[in-house]
Amino acid sequence: MMKKRSIPASKASLVLFLCQMISALDVPLDSKLLEELLQPPTITRQSPKDYIVDPRENIVIQCEAKGKPPPSFSWTRNGTHFDIDKDAQVTMKPNSGTLVINIMNGGKAEAYEGIYQCTARNERGAAISNNIVVRPSRSPLWTKERLEPNQVREGDSLVLHCRPPVGLPPPIIFWMDNAFQRLPQSERVSQGLNGDLYFSNVQPEDTREDYICYARFNHTQTIQQKQPISVKVFSTKPVTQRQPVLLTPTGSTSTKVELRGNVLLLECIAAGIPTPVIRWIKEGGELPANRTFFENFKKTLKIIDVSEADSGNYKCIARNTLGSAHHVISVTVKAAPYWITAPRNLVLSPGEDGTLICRANGNPKPNINWLANGVPIAIAPEDPSRRVDGDTIIFSHVQERSSSVYQCNASNEYGYLLANAFVNVLAEPPRILTPANKLYQVIADSPALLDCAYFGSPKPEIEWFKGVKGSTLHGNEYVFHDNGTLEIPVAQKDSTGTYTCVARNELGKIQNEVQLEVKDPTVIIKQPEYKVIQRYGQVSFECIIKHDSTLLPAVIWLKDHDELPDDERFLVGKDNLTIMNVTDKDDGTYTCIVNTTLDSVSASAVLTVVAAPPTPAIIYARPNPPFDLELTGQLERSIELSWIPGDENNSPITNFVIEYEDGLHEPGVWHYQTEVPGTQTTVQLKLSPYVNYSFRVIAVNEIGRSQPSEPSEQYLTKSANPDENPSNVQGIGSEPDNLVITWKSLKGFQSNGPGLQYKVSWRQKDVDDEWTSVIVANVSKYIVSGTPTFVPYEIKVQALNDLGYAPEPSEVIGHSGEDLPMVAPGNVQVHVINSTLAKVHWDPVPVKTVRGHLQGYKVYYWKIQSLSRRSRRHVEKKILTFRGNKTFGMLPGLEPYSSYKLNVRVVNGKGEGPASPDKVFKTPEGVPSSPSFLKITNPTLDSLTLEWGSPTHPNGVLTSYILKFQPINNTHELGPLVEIRIPANESSLILKNLNYSTRYKFYFNAQTSVGSGSQITEEAVTIMDEAGILHPAVGAGKGYSETLFAASPVMHTVRPTFYKVQPLYPRIRNVTTAAAETYANISWEYEGPDHVNFYVEYGVAGSKEDWKKEIVNGSRSFFVLKGLTPGTAYKVRVGAEGLSGFRSSEDVFETGPAMASRQVDIATQGWFIGLMCAVALLILILLIVCFIRRNKGGKYPVKEKEDAHADPEIQPMKEDDGTFGEYSDAEDHKPLKKGSRTPSDRTVKKEDSDDSLVDYGEGVNGQFNEDGSFIGQYSGKKEKEPAEGNESSEAPSPVNAMNSFV
Repeated sequence: MMKKRSIPASKASLVLFLCQMISALDVPLDSKLLEELLQPPTITRQSPKDYIVDPRENIVIQCEAKGKPPPSFSWTRNGTHFDIDKDAQVTMKPNSGTLVINIMNGGKAEAYEGIYQCTARNERGAAISNNIVVRPSRSPLWTKERLEPNQVREGDSLVLHCRPPVGLPPPIIFWMDNAFQRLPQSERVSQGLNGDLYFSNVQPEDTREDYICYARFNHTQTIQQKQPISVKVFSTKPVTQRQPVLLTPTGSTSTKVELRGNVLLLECIAAGIPTPVIRWIKEGGELPANRTFFENFKKTLKIIDVSEADSGNYKCIARNTLGSAHHVISVTVKAAPYWITAPRNLVLSPGEDGTLICRANGNPKPNINWLANGVPIAIAPEDPSRRVDGDTIIFSHVQERSSSVYQCNASNEYGYLLANAFVNVLAEPPRILTPANKLYQVIADSPALLDCAYFGSPKPEIEWFKGVKGSTLHGNEYVFHDNGTLEIPVAQKDSTGTYTCVARNELGKIQNEVQLEVKDPTVIIKQPEYKVIQRYGQVSFECIIKHDSTLLPAVIWLKDHDELPDDERFLVGKDNLTIMNVTDKDDGTYTCIVNTTLDSVSASAVLTVVAAPPTPAIIYARPNPPFDLELTGQLERSIELSWIPGDENNSPITNFVIEYEDGLHEPGVWHYQTEVPGTQTTVQLKLSPYVNYSFRVIAVNEIGRSQPSEPSEQYLTKSANPDENPSNVQGIGSEPDNLVITWKSLKGFQSNGPGLQYKVSWRQKDVDDEWTSVIVANVSKYIVSGTPTFVPYEIKVQALNDLGYAPEPSEVIGHSGEDLPMVAPGNVQVHVINSTLAKVHWDPVPVKTVRGHLQGYKVYYWKIQSLSRRSRRHVEKKILTFRGNKTFGMLPGLEPYSSYKLNVRVVNGKGEGPASPDKVFKTPEGVPSSPSFLKITNPTLDSLTLEWGSPTHPNGVLTSYILKFQPINNTHELGPLVEIRIPANESSLILKNLNYSTRYKFYFNAQTSVGSGSQITEEAVTIMDEAGILHPAVGAGKGYSETLFAASPVMHTVRPTFYKVQPLYPRIRNVTTAAAETYANISWEYEGPDHVNFYVEYGVAGSKEDWKKEIVNGSRSFFVLKGLTPGTAYKVRVGAEGLSGFRSSEDVFETGPAMASRQVDIATQGWFIGLMCAVALLILILLIVCFIRRNKGGKYPVKEKEDAHADPEIQPMKEDDGTFGEYSDAEDHKPLKKGSRTPSDRTVKKEDSDDSLVDYGEGVNGQFNEDGSFIGQYSGKKEKEPAEGNESSEAPSPVNAMNSFV
């Protein structure tokens, strides 16, 4: 009886369900069969669902399918039919559904953005592709923004925002400097996932002006750059330690949703001193092993291939020595649909049943929808054999018309899955796919499997016979498999024979014969045995086998289950393994393996190596040199050398090295010839003709090499023709009328005989000429004269000696010499692209006129005139080289609104050809550069005078200037912005009706017809009201006075509305030095809170000595350093002790050289100091008398004059600190920019502070005493005179003089 697999009755219900599935036919993967059977379409290749394309290249949307007959293809776009015949830019590949959209020839990628779906259809059904969303990649530019410098205190945290442009796909962010070097990152400084650069705490070395964020868009291979960000760190000592604070994420908790299978990235970055260390934990669980990684110095937790089990709360803990901070991120893992059971193709016979099952999971649970031939099954043509039950389609009693392609769509809010599965109903007679008379060979007593691969529909029944006319096989000695295979579990010798397989169904039957041969097994009849051997002895293992005479055995020996060592001591014989000179390393297990094509057997034995009997101490040394060298068997090209080895000195000789000397060509020089194993004492040596040989032998053991043996007798080989020709043959002309042929000469022993010469032959290529030949001596060059210019030649060089020629040489192609090109490129055209770029075209020159190897074209271009200035100046010609046969090129870096000339020349290996006629072209206008300068002079109560210079590069015809300005109060609030358009021919402007004692900020730029150029900014202050101060209606920092000013033709003044500006204080800036021989006046500008104690630090420039520190008396903004060395460079900086120790930047100055004699400083003379004290006393008495008289009701005449004619130099003083009204250092939070304080005529204006030391120096009108106060003439106001050096241009007022003594 046939063996049948029984199924327990308890599983009957499962069997009933499985019967529907397994009743479907399995189509064997036989290529010939698959080509003959009808089959519905199957999608074999398609583009990804989310398809991002390069907008610069053609769009290729793939759709490939197979089927019988071959399917036709159609497309939908955005849900409607896409008629590709109506769009000239769209083509479909032959025998394919792949679309090619021609973008590179005029199409625009944006016009083809949309959702595409491909349908492949034949008479058996229709398969559809996924919805392919086609979107062109985008790499937008950075939006322009104004980046303010970052001034941060040492130890504070800092975040530099990148904010890259939104691209498709999103860009890769990285930070670099101006030198394109990546900024170093560490636990303290690192880049976040959003691209921002985080500083846990800043250090002085973080100060730099080139923090640049780059965005790389990989799809278009472009990189966008953000404007550089400036960071300036001011030091504070000591730096206060801080416990950790999280910079990102903010708050104590946050949430994160990730999809199953994706990479989960969680980030925590903290600030603090010392720099915090980040640790991650999962609350109530462990981080998944083998899928968890830490990046960015453990600030980023990365979990790959996440699943629903990874949902939960993840806590990051930032810790340093002062404490810790933490944040909890609640992670939820959702899932797009994924397959549990995807539908599989069904091949059924008419009348059979089957099922299609589509099961998917996801979070949330996906919806299952069925389609038939691309149409929702609810509206598809009815099929009585089909019934839909949720995720299953059940087929009953199918017919051939039931063939269709079904689509299963599983979708939720996170995505969808689409699978095609066809139902193919076939009626086919039986076919046997196993080749006829196939031979099977097996070993006796082993199983034999005889194949009978078949196909038919309905499924055929299989029967086996032994012999052509034998009876049907049955019984327990056979097993019949469902795939038609006959199994003989234990094959015997009498199982050999012919077996016939018969397949039949209701449509027919077919049979096939196969052959079985049963072989005798391979047996090891003499196995290797266990051996014990003394060191340096010899051992042998036997392995004698018996095998089937028709099989060829292969014997392999292994040591410790690995290949035998590559050592000559191991000798493998036919039936044994012998090991010579056994060492301790040979200890181990040896295995003999015998393989045939049908079986394999093995046997093993152990070798134990023991020490030899004790012997006296052995001295190891290099071997003695071999001796008694003998040459025998002399032939023309070979000889036999033999020798006797010297004493090996207790270390076996491992090999012999043979060297030779050529006494004819290189006497005294020994060359390596060959080497042989240490067990060999003869060698057959190959010889070359015409060499006078001598040989010597060197023995080698583990200790080293012996001395060389005595040379053998000499043996001179006979001469012969050369065996080879010269190599590296070339033909290159050095002049237009010659051809220089060069080659690499043969070496002496390569000549094979005396009289080595060379036969040099050449002829012009592609011309029916005979070879021209010449025989030259043993040289390496020959020059052929009188050749045409640059024509190809066939060249060959053949060696010969007194006995004859070498073999025929191979030919090479060379060229005669080049000459300068004959003609210039023609039809030169220039297309101006924009104001700085042009494209030049030209026609290529004829190849024959190049007269050499074409290397390219050179474009010479130069500027002949600026159209805006109408001035000519000599400008160097610029040259651009375009390699190869290129006929166009781009000219970058042109100046706008200029006239240029250019010409084009062809270049070969000889040089340049003639230039084409000069072509003149003009560049259009561009935007101008910023005005060359902006000066603000002549400040009054309500007006300022502006002077400016025209732009250095107008880049066109200036149409106007644009002036914008706005007031700034002492709390850095900005008033309304006023804009004025000024004619282009103006160079100055007076602004009137301004507020008194008010700071204004000005923005100034020029315009051409193209647009506005870059602007220049400046600040200035109107002077204080001389008649009295109008007190503001609100407190300091709240706004300006309520007073309104009348409008003027220049400016209309309205009540200002101010916007708060972040003040940039505290800071010390504009440190200025005025140095003499032994002292220096230091002054500075300060912005920040009142009542600050300053100090000055100084030292010798370039010295590593500690800074010297001097405390400034009070809150003055000047100090005198004394006791300095003449002619010495010093470094200086100013600091404030009350504001966390911030300091200014360093300044460097040099004291004056020592003088043999110098003018006596009148300020240090005793008589002058006494005189000044007397004058001060008299003034004090006079003031007391005035005070007494005023209290009595009388009027002092001088007071009347002062009331009538107020001296503008005498400013009212504040009662609290004696400083001048609005000009107090503490209130002047936003001083003028450097360069705006002193006019260009070197005179001091009214807006300059009287007690500033910036404009004072050594001179007759004023001196500084040692404590920094000012001593000078104050008896009355003088006329202004031009200042010399840094001297004041006017005498100080009496009030200032009095202040200097306080």
